Amino acid sequence: MKARVTFSVQPDGSFDIWVNEAGRELLIKELQGLSEGWDHFHLDHYDDADIADATDVPLSAIPYMADDRVLLNGKVLFRPDEWDRKFFPHVVTEPRE
Repeated sequence: MKARVTFSVQPDGSFDIWVNEAGRELLIKELQGLSEGWDHFHLDHYDDADIADATDVPLSAIPYMADDRVLLNGKVLFRPDEWDRKFFPHVVTEPRE
């Protein structure tokens, strides 16, 4: 079975990820593979099925709902807290004492 992964934004701004079984397994595999040595993976749509292997997670361009906006590319980035405290401290919220 071919992986099917669709990322979409609904008219109200909410975000959905639609996956079939193979798409779920592919996303889990890529997420579990993230580490300090392998800190990102790509999500991309390709019209040509042969080129789909060029990306880590190929995305479907077919919306589930007619008024959804389908996202055709993106990246998932692994960000350890230590890195963010150093490079993007504004995103790290420390517990209040």
